[in-house]
Amino acid sequence: MAELQRYKAVISYDGSAFSGFQIQPNGRTIQAELEKALAKMHKSEIVKIVGSGRTDAGVHAKGQVIHFDSPLQISVEQWKKGLNALLSDDLVIMDIEKISSDFHARFDASHKTYKYRVYTQKTRDPFRHHFATHYPFSLDLDQVKLAANHLVGTYDFTSFCSAKAEVLNKVRTVSEIKVENKGDEVIFTITGNGFLHNMVRIIVGTLLEVGSGKRKASDMLGILQGRDRQLAGKTAPPQGLYLWQVEYNG
Repeated sequence: MAELQRYKAVISYDGSAFSGFQIQPNGRTIQAELEKALAKMHKSEIVKIVGSGRTDAGVHAKGQVIHFDSPLQISVEQWKKGLNALLSDDLVIMDIEKISSDFHARFDASHKTYKYRVYTQKTRDPFRHHFATHYPFSLDLDQVKLAANHLVGTYDFTSFCSAKAEVLNKVRTVSEIKVENKGDEVIFTITGNGFLHNMVRIIVGTLLEVGSGKRKASDMLGILQGRDRQLAGKTAPPQGLYLWQVEYNG
Protein backbone atom coordinates (compact mmCIF):
# COMPACT_ATOMS: atom_id res chain seq x y z
CA MET A 1 0.00 0.00 0.00
CA ALA A 2 1.26 3.48 -0.86
CA GLU A 3 2.43 5.68 1.99
CA LEU A 4 -0.16 8.12 3.27
CA GLN A 5 0.38 11.83 2.61
CA ARG A 6 -1.37 14.41 4.78
CA TYR A 7 -3.04 17.37 3.09
CA LYS A 8 -4.19 20.68 4.54
CA ALA A 9 -7.05 22.43 2.74
CA VAL A 10 -8.73 25.79 3.19
CA ILE A 11 -12.43 25.57 2.39
CA SER A 12 -15.16 28.16 1.95
CA TYR A 13 -18.90 27.58 2.17
CA ASP A 14 -22.31 29.16 2.23
CA GLY A 15 -23.81 27.48 5.28
CA SER A 16 -27.44 28.33 4.43
CA ALA A 17 -28.41 24.87 3.20
CA PHE A 18 -26.20 22.89 5.59
CA SER A 19 -27.08 21.42 8.98
CA GLY A 20 -23.64 22.38 10.24
CA PHE A 21 -20.11 21.07 9.78
CA GLN A 22 -20.17 17.77 11.66
CA ILE A 23 -21.77 14.63 10.21
CA GLN A 24 -25.32 13.99 11.47
CA PRO A 25 -27.69 11.06 10.89
CA ASN A 26 -30.24 13.26 9.15
CA GLY A 27 -29.07 16.42 7.48
CA ARG A 28 -26.67 17.70 4.86
CA THR A 29 -23.31 18.59 6.41
CA ILE A 30 -19.95 19.95 5.29
CA GLN A 31 -18.06 16.93 6.59
CA ALA A 32 -20.36 14.46 4.84
CA GLU A 33 -20.13 16.30 1.51
CA LEU A 34 -16.34 16.42 1.63
CA GLU A 35 -15.99 12.78 2.65
CA LYS A 36 -18.40 11.74 -0.11
CA ALA A 37 -16.26 13.58 -2.68
CA LEU A 38 -13.07 12.02 -1.28
CA ALA A 39 -14.65 8.55 -1.42
CA LYS A 40 -15.35 9.03 -5.13
CA MET A 41 -11.70 9.91 -5.72
CA HIS A 42 -10.61 6.84 -3.70
CA LYS A 43 -12.87 4.29 -5.44
CA SER A 44 -15.36 4.22 -2.54
CA GLU A 45 -12.70 3.94 0.17
CA ILE A 46 -13.61 5.98 3.25
CA VAL A 47 -11.34 8.98 3.86
CA LYS A 48 -12.03 10.92 7.05
CA ILE A 49 -11.47 14.65 7.35
CA VAL A 50 -10.63 16.65 10.47
CA GLY A 51 -11.77 20.28 10.72
CA SER A 52 -10.31 23.16 12.70
CA GLY A 53 -13.67 23.33 14.47
CA ARG A 54 -17.40 22.92 13.97
CA THR A 55 -19.82 25.47 12.61
CA ASP A 56 -23.54 25.35 13.32
CA ALA A 57 -26.40 25.17 10.82
CA GLY A 58 -26.61 28.36 8.77
CA VAL A 59 -23.10 29.57 9.69
CA HIS A 60 -20.70 30.35 6.84
CA ALA A 61 -16.95 30.00 6.40
CA LYS A 62 -14.47 31.98 4.37
CA GLY A 63 -11.39 30.16 5.67
CA GLN A 64 -12.26 26.91 7.43
CA VAL A 65 -9.28 24.50 7.56
CA ILE A 66 -9.36 20.72 7.28
CA HIS A 67 -6.81 17.93 6.94
CA PHE A 68 -7.00 14.41 5.52
CA ASP A 69 -4.63 11.57 4.62
CA SER A 70 -4.43 9.89 1.23
CA PRO A 71 -2.25 7.36 -0.62
CA LEU A 72 -3.07 8.90 -4.02
CA GLN A 73 -0.09 10.19 -5.94
CA ILE A 74 -1.55 13.31 -7.53
CA SER A 75 -0.58 16.98 -7.49
CA VAL A 76 -2.22 19.55 -5.23
CA GLU A 77 -3.62 21.20 -8.38
CA GLN A 78 -5.31 17.91 -9.33
CA TRP A 79 -6.67 17.56 -5.81
CA LYS A 80 -8.21 21.01 -5.92
CA LYS A 81 -9.66 20.58 -9.40
CA GLY A 82 -10.91 17.04 -8.75
CA LEU A 83 -12.62 17.79 -5.45
CA ASN A 84 -14.21 21.02 -6.65
CA ALA A 85 -15.64 19.15 -9.66
CA LEU A 86 -17.41 16.81 -7.22
CA LEU A 87 -18.61 19.42 -4.73
CA SER A 88 -21.77 21.52 -4.94
CA ASP A 89 -21.67 25.24 -5.71
CA ASP A 90 -22.01 26.24 -2.04
CA LEU A 91 -18.82 24.44 -0.92
CA VAL A 92 -15.40 24.98 -2.46
CA ILE A 93 -11.76 24.08 -1.89
CA MET A 94 -9.91 27.41 -1.90
CA ASP A 95 -6.41 26.08 -1.38
CA ILE A 96 -4.71 22.74 -0.73
CA GLU A 97 -1.16 21.81 0.19
CA LYS A 98 0.94 18.89 1.33
CA ILE A 99 1.65 19.11 5.03
CA SER A 100 3.64 17.26 7.66
CA SER A 101 2.00 14.09 9.01
CA ASP A 102 1.98 15.55 12.51
CA PHE A 103 -0.10 18.58 11.49
CA HIS A 104 -3.57 18.67 13.07
CA ALA A 105 -6.19 21.11 11.77
CA ARG A 106 -7.87 21.45 15.16
CA PHE A 107 -5.20 21.03 17.81
CA ASP A 108 -2.50 23.07 16.06
CA ALA A 109 -4.70 26.14 15.47
CA SER A 110 -3.29 29.13 17.37
CA HIS A 111 -5.95 31.75 16.56
CA LYS A 112 -9.33 31.94 14.89
CA THR A 113 -11.07 34.99 13.52
CA TYR A 114 -14.83 35.28 13.07
CA LYS A 115 -16.79 38.04 11.41
CA TYR A 116 -20.42 38.84 12.13
CA ARG A 117 -22.52 41.05 9.83
CA VAL A 118 -25.52 43.07 11.03
CA TYR A 119 -27.58 45.50 8.95
CA THR A 120 -29.72 48.17 10.55
CA GLN A 121 -32.04 49.46 7.82
CA LYS A 122 -35.69 49.48 8.87
CA THR A 123 -36.93 47.10 6.18
CA ARG A 124 -35.67 43.54 5.78
CA ASP A 125 -33.51 42.92 2.73
CA PRO A 126 -34.37 39.55 1.13
CA PHE A 127 -31.02 39.47 -0.66
CA ARG A 128 -29.14 39.57 2.64
CA HIS A 129 -31.45 37.23 4.52
CA HIS A 130 -28.97 34.33 4.58
CA PHE A 131 -25.80 36.41 4.91
CA ALA A 132 -26.41 39.10 7.53
CA THR A 133 -28.66 39.63 10.53
CA HIS A 134 -31.41 42.25 10.38
CA TYR A 135 -31.36 44.47 13.48
CA PRO A 136 -33.55 47.51 12.70
CA PHE A 137 -32.50 49.69 15.63
CA SER A 138 -30.16 52.63 16.05
CA LEU A 139 -26.85 51.56 17.57
CA ASP A 140 -24.52 53.65 19.70
CA LEU A 141 -21.27 52.25 18.36
CA ASP A 142 -19.15 54.14 20.87
CA GLN A 143 -20.89 52.22 23.65
CA VAL A 144 -20.60 48.96 21.68
CA LYS A 145 -16.84 49.48 21.32
CA LEU A 146 -16.51 50.35 25.00
CA ALA A 147 -18.37 47.16 25.96
CA ALA A 148 -16.29 45.09 23.52
CA ASN A 149 -13.06 46.34 25.13
CA HIS A 150 -14.16 44.78 28.43
CA LEU A 151 -14.17 41.35 26.75
CA VAL A 152 -10.64 41.53 25.36
CA GLY A 153 -8.31 39.44 27.50
CA THR A 154 -8.21 36.04 29.16
CA TYR A 155 -11.41 35.24 31.03
CA ASP A 156 -13.77 32.46 31.96
CA PHE A 157 -16.45 32.91 29.26
CA THR A 158 -19.09 30.66 30.88
CA SER A 159 -21.65 33.48 30.59
CA PHE A 160 -20.97 33.72 26.85
CA CYS A 161 -21.37 30.09 25.83
CA SER A 162 -24.25 27.71 25.34
CA ALA A 163 -25.51 26.16 28.57
CA LYS A 164 -25.29 22.83 26.69
CA ALA A 165 -21.52 23.15 26.19
CA GLU A 166 -19.79 20.01 27.45
CA VAL A 167 -16.23 21.35 27.87
CA LEU A 168 -15.22 21.93 31.48
CA ASN A 169 -12.54 24.58 30.94
CA LYS A 170 -14.25 27.72 29.68
CA VAL A 171 -11.25 30.03 29.92
CA ARG A 172 -10.40 31.58 26.56
CA THR A 173 -8.32 34.52 25.36
CA VAL A 174 -9.96 37.10 23.09
CA SER A 175 -7.15 39.14 21.56
CA GLU A 176 -9.19 41.63 19.53
CA ILE A 177 -12.75 42.78 18.87
CA LYS A 178 -13.18 45.29 16.04
CA VAL A 179 -16.49 47.03 15.40
CA GLU A 180 -16.76 48.72 11.98
CA ASN A 181 -19.58 50.68 10.38
CA LYS A 182 -19.89 50.20 6.61
CA GLY A 183 -22.97 51.86 5.13
CA ASP A 184 -25.95 50.35 6.91
CA GLU A 185 -23.90 47.40 8.12
CA VAL A 186 -22.02 46.89 11.36
CA ILE A 187 -19.27 44.28 11.10
CA PHE A 188 -17.87 42.63 14.22
CA THR A 189 -14.44 40.97 13.85
CA ILE A 190 -13.46 38.79 16.81
CA THR A 191 -10.10 37.03 17.14
CA GLY A 192 -9.10 34.62 19.88
CA ASN A 193 -7.18 31.48 20.69
CA GLY A 194 -10.37 29.43 20.69
CA PHE A 195 -14.11 29.80 21.09
CA LEU A 196 -16.82 28.01 23.05
CA HIS A 197 -20.10 26.85 21.52
CA ASN A 198 -22.14 29.93 20.47
CA MET A 199 -19.58 32.23 22.11
CA VAL A 200 -19.25 34.67 19.20
CA ARG A 201 -23.00 34.82 18.64
CA ILE A 202 -23.70 35.47 22.34
CA ILE A 203 -21.01 38.17 22.47
CA VAL A 204 -22.56 39.87 19.43
CA GLY A 205 -26.09 39.50 20.80
CA THR A 206 -25.01 41.10 24.06
CA LEU A 207 -23.12 43.94 22.33
CA LEU A 208 -26.20 44.70 20.22
CA GLU A 209 -28.22 45.07 23.41
CA VAL A 210 -25.63 47.55 24.67
CA GLY A 211 -25.76 49.46 21.39
CA SER A 212 -29.54 49.73 21.48
CA GLY A 213 -29.58 50.95 25.09
CA LYS A 214 -30.88 47.79 26.76
CA ARG A 215 -27.65 47.34 28.70
CA LYS A 216 -24.66 49.41 29.80
CA ALA A 217 -21.13 48.86 28.55
CA SER A 218 -20.00 48.49 32.17
CA ASP A 219 -22.34 45.47 32.57
CA MET A 220 -19.78 43.27 30.75
CA LEU A 221 -17.57 42.90 33.83
CA GLY A 222 -20.42 41.66 35.98
CA ILE A 223 -21.58 39.28 33.25
CA LEU A 224 -18.08 37.77 32.98
CA GLN A 225 -17.68 37.48 36.74
CA GLY A 226 -21.14 35.94 37.18
CA ARG A 227 -20.30 32.89 35.03
CA ASP A 228 -23.96 32.36 34.24
CA ARG A 229 -25.38 32.14 30.72
CA GLN A 230 -28.60 33.84 31.82
CA LEU A 231 -26.70 37.05 32.59
CA ALA A 232 -25.66 37.68 28.96
CA GLY A 233 -27.81 38.70 26.00
CA LYS A 234 -29.62 36.70 23.37
CA THR A 235 -27.73 34.45 21.00
CA ALA A 236 -27.47 36.30 17.68
CA PRO A 237 -28.83 34.34 14.67
CA PRO A 238 -26.44 32.03 12.76
CA GLN A 239 -26.71 33.59 9.30
CA GLY A 240 -24.61 36.64 10.16
CA LEU A 241 -21.62 34.57 11.29
CA TYR A 242 -18.53 33.66 9.24
CA LEU A 243 -15.51 31.63 10.28
CA TRP A 244 -13.08 33.97 8.55
CA GLN A 245 -9.56 32.73 9.18
CA VAL A 246 -7.67 30.04 11.11
CA GLU A 247 -4.03 30.71 11.95
CA TYR A 248 -1.27 28.25 12.79
CA ASN A 249 2.10 28.81 14.43
CA GLY A 250 4.85 28.39 11.87
